[in-house]
Amino acid sequence: MKLLILSDTHGNYSLAIRAIAQQNGHFDRIVHLGDEMEDACIIEKIIGQPVDKVPGNCDFAAKTPRELCKTLAHKKIFLTHGDKYNVKAGLAQLHKKALAERAQIVLYGHSHVAAIETIDDVLFINPGCLHKSCTNPTYAILSIISGEISAEIISVNCE
Repeated sequence: MKLLILSDTHGNYSLAIRAIAQQNGHFDRIVHLGDEMEDACIIEKIIGQPVDKVPGNCDFAAKTPRELCKTLAHKKIFLTHGDKYNVKAGLAQLHKKALAERAQIVLYGHSHVAAIETIDDVLFINPGCLHKSCTNPTYAILSIISGEISAEIISVNCE
């Protein structure tokens, strides 16, 4: 199982489409972690594939849950934008929530800073930002193969 993880597109869905194209279809699912849910819906229409999505703090009219728990490839994954857990100040609150949910992997955004970190055997992944003002637009790939988990941050080729 391979997930392509996006966050904080803020209306720049074209850069998200470029990130998706960069992977040449070598993924099973797409995740969008908010700030602009409308972008996730546009991406779904363009690529003809469902996108797992949660709204962010800029998605004022969103009616979907702010967070989701999914089990994929026998791993429990918690999806959130991250603002509710004050991720710009660190991962302590999000870590507490991950433990309460018994999540093995947490996907979050909000800070616009790409990061991969493990705390107490929980893998935290922030794919970074695809906003027009980002100096280094990034996304993440999460791979779960034969029970082994790996993740990487990838810069979008903007040429």
